[in-house]
Amino acid sequence: MAAASSGRVHPAVSQRHDHLKTFIYPFLTRGRPFPLHILYFGMLFCLYNGFLQGYYLIYCAEYPTDWCFNIRFTSGILLFSLGMGINIHSDLLLRQLRKPGETTYKIPQGGLFTYVSGANYFGEIMEWFGYAIATWSLPAFAFAFFTLCVIGPRAIHHHRFYLRTFTDYPKSRKALIPFIF
Repeated sequence: MAAASSGRVHPAVSQRHDHLKTFIYPFLTRGRPFPLHILYFGMLFCLYNGFLQGYYLIYCAEYPTDWCFNIRFTSGILLFSLGMGINIHSDLLLRQLRKPGETTYKIPQGGLFTYVSGANYFGEIMEWFGYAIATWSLPAFAFAFFTLCVIGPRAIHHHRFYLRTFTDYPKSRKALIPFIF
């Protein structure tokens, strides 16, 4: 049986991210309208993934009472928190690129955008790998890998788009991982 403290921390970490992305971020975005079918499929995916993560943590996971002090848990929470900070800051920088009603593309500047085109994606991937390490569970690692496989190519696509669209785009920027890729 999971220890009381670690059993509550894992879902709280995941729910914090989901709350921000579901209830706060959509009201802060500017630009083109968001297609409802994408919202619908996103909600279905989040419900299914939330069920898998929750089911595993409630019925399958067994953590020792001192799990909150385990290096996997503490490093995972640290990585998750760092990724969430990067993600929130990068989303803020992206939102500030456009004035209300404006739909033109601009070059993101500041934060990790100095080093990568997909700073927000890098933060999101970091979050979910941190969560996977903290929970040390197969469903969480599967979700982290899925996130990498879906968001990673989006970062590459955005990077190529920026390079094609803006002649003054920094050539030293990588697509997703600072200094590497």
